[in-house]
Amino acid sequence: MTAEPTVPPAGTLVARVVDATKSYGTGAGRVNALDGASQGIRAGQFTAIMGPSGSGKSTLMHVMAGLDTVTTGQVWLGDTEITHLGDAELTVLRRRRVGFVFQSFNLVPTLDVAANIRLPFELDGRRPTRTQGEWIDHLVDSLGLGDRLTHRPHELSGGQQQRVAIARALATRPDLIFADEPTGNLDSRTGREVLTLLADASRTYGQSIAMVTHDPIAASYADRIVFLADGVVVDEHERSTAEAISGYMLGMEESA
Repeated sequence: MTAEPTVPPAGTLVARVVDATKSYGTGAGRVNALDGASQGIRAGQFTAIMGPSGSGKSTLMHVMAGLDTVTTGQVWLGDTEITHLGDAELTVLRRRRVGFVFQSFNLVPTLDVAANIRLPFELDGRRPTRTQGEWIDHLVDSLGLGDRLTHRPHELSGGQQQRVAIARALATRPDLIFADEPTGNLDSRTGREVLTLLADASRTYGQSIAMVTHDPIAASYADRIVFLADGVVVDEHERSTAEAISGYMLGMEESA
């Protein structure tokens, strides 16, 4: 196991944690989901976050996204320290600067595709500008959703629902998109299509993406893979094959 990597300079990062701990429980029952982790998500890159079950990868994503708070340490989104922000401030920050793609899609079942995609604007009490509307139209076209805009989620396949979720996440052009096991409920072919869409969003539009995954095939689509163990970042690799990632993960589990 190599030493924890040095975090790149803050100016090149869209999110970062410094010496972050996240603890649950007290006394003998205390669990450290994060145990002094320092890591950043690079601007314009597709980063995969991997590790054995219980390694802290989902917790790392949640604190970076402002969905949870750290026990100690610092959390930054761009040049904004969010460590001590209150719930109301974090809600506004997430709405305006962060996009989310979940395994379970999290679409609103009573809204059609068009309304689901525009939901971040509605929640923020504003309408898309003309430029933003043109961007949404471009997303709809590029994601093949043009003939599905009046359909509700239950009328779509899993892959189509995830495409809607990706369009919704990209609609506001957020600083960062967090994807939590985005292919977990999809068959392998549809999962590959979704991963290709995420990779294209990064390479074509410069979108910064952080994806939590346990799947070496999914991680192989990323520009960079960050590995966690016992709440600490232990290694990182540039783009790798699924076989190489799988072998490394196996080695981590055998040495645990």
